[in-house]
Amino acid sequence: MVNSISIFPGSFDPFTIGHYDIVERGLTLFDEIIIGIGINSEKQGSLPAAERKAQIERYFRDEPRVKVAIYDGLTVDFAHQVGATFILRGVRMVADFEYERNIAEANKELGGIETILLYTRPEYAHISSTLVRDLISHKVDVSRYLPKTK
Repeated sequence: MVNSISIFPGSFDPFTIGHYDIVERGLTLFDEIIIGIGINSEKQGSLPAAERKAQIERYFRDEPRVKVAIYDGLTVDFAHQVGATFILRGVRMVADFEYERNIAEANKELGGIETILLYTRPEYAHISSTLVRDLISHKVDVSRYLPKTK
């Protein structure tokens, strides 16, 4: 691929080691990955999007091929705005695959954007942002589920 740019969209509330692993592995496929923090009016994040963005930027501060942006609206529109030709997504389980397949088809139909799915490594398959938020609400140390800041 010549100068391939992918977006990795999500709410990333919080950004977990599973997300980090997908980006790291995605860098073997793409020249640049833009992590897109989507604003979803139906979801109230535990952290403001700007704080999530700053945290993710710290995780990748030594990797110039990773950028982080906040967007509102359709993911395919965001992809076009940043010049991406692919959407990168992670799949943890069968239910994720069904959901992601439908979204991928819609994104292809609406914007001509291909979606690349990477399967989560087995050791991260049980980790979700929802799980981590729940543990945080019960004052459990979640550092093992979050990337290490470089």
